[in-house]
Amino acid sequence: MQINAYLTFKGNCAEAFKFYETCLGGKIEALITHADVPQDAQMSPEWRDLIMHARLNVGGGILMGSDSPDDHFRAAQGITVSLQIPSVAEAERIFAELSKDGTVTMPIQQTFWATRFGMVTDRFGTPWMVNCETA
Repeated sequence: MQINAYLTFKGNCAEAFKFYETCLGGKIEALITHADVPQDAQMSPEWRDLIMHARLNVGGGILMGSDSPDDHFRAAQGITVSLQIPSVAEAERIFAELSKDGTVTMPIQQTFWATRFGMVTDRFGTPWMVNCETA
């Protein structure tokens, strides 16, 4: 069994996933718009370029997402995407990238369980925990 996070966005899924690909050093494996799906040919024109399904592979871990209609969109609540990063330098770099135009909940710092740990909600509304347990 594998558990994957699936994020929803309010029209900026493609932008978010391109940022995550660069920031996290991953590879976008799918960025499918509604226009790419034949059975959605009768959708409203404003939905044609929005993302029906995105898939990002980061070191074998999968992050998925899509755009959500305004009346169905709910901001993330009660969940956080947790990153386990093997080096302090990489943890600090990723935290800094995610923090740009975001909201830092806990600055990245040493804790009793980790060499570095920080919490941030990025500019797309996704909450993250950045954890580096080793030096």
